[in-house]
Amino acid sequence: MTALMAGLLTGTGLFLIWSSFWVKTASSERGPAHLVLRMQDTVAQAGMSGVSLRQVALSAVVLSIFAGGIAFIFIPLPILVFLIMVGSVYAPLALIRARARQNQKRLRQSWPEVIEHLSSAVRAGLSLPEAVAQLSTRGPVQLRPAFSDFAADYRVTGNFSASVDRLKLRLADPIADRVLEALRLARDVGGSNLSALLRNLTSFLHDDLRTRGEIAARQSWTIAGSRLAVAAPWLILMVLSTRAEAAQAYRTSTGTTLILVSAAVTLIAYRVMVKMGRLPTEDRVLR
Repeated sequence: MTALMAGLLTGTGLFLIWSSFWVKTASSERGPAHLVLRMQDTVAQAGMSGVSLRQVALSAVVLSIFAGGIAFIFIPLPILVFLIMVGSVYAPLALIRARARQNQKRLRQSWPEVIEHLSSAVRAGLSLPEAVAQLSTRGPVQLRPAFSDFAADYRVTGNFSASVDRLKLRLADPIADRVLEALRLARDVGGSNLSALLRNLTSFLHDDLRTRGEIAARQSWTIAGSRLAVAAPWLILMVLSTRAEAAQAYRTSTGTTLILVSAAVTLIAYRVMVKMGRLPTEDRVLR
């Protein structure tokens, strides 16, 4: 009985220690609503605010059917045609994510300039709405359309808080969330520390950009080589499958199983490579 109780207590303790590493927080949950919000942010970050998720899904289905039809003409191997169709479904999402990452990288480099403009405008005595609206003509070129929309919203409504909410929705950026919430708080409650806060945020962003640049420069060739190593065998297989004798060899149950297992291993290896090689991104906790 004593040994049984000791075993139960030991097992319970080990389970509690293990489960403590997997506690879900509000920012780490991956429910359907969270995934929809993440996808909406990705579409907005890619500069495609007018595109709905339904349109993205429809484009993925159309592209899959089109790619499958083209592959069926040149590749007489049903299992490979099926994998091409499955991969084509993911292609629009992959392109949107790649475009969003490129836009976010450029925007991240622009935010120190935006904050410096805001700090100068505040020190010059401009009101916060005027300082933000001024960025539509004096801010970074890629951010001017968003701030032009803010200026138009504020002229129409006169509501700074509502205009800030719409600007956050257009930018869908965690740095923008922090800056705009600091401006909202300064306008609502006042205070003389806004300039110091903006200076500290600028210093933090410069340090973050420098660190990310150094890490990305070291990892870029590794990631490029890994992608080439993943894609090369499948390109060779598609070329070989255009030959009747090679396609016949893979039409057997053994060949089909080999292709499916290879696809699963390739997918797992690619996801692990991306997870290990990609720099962490900041969640939008102030959306």
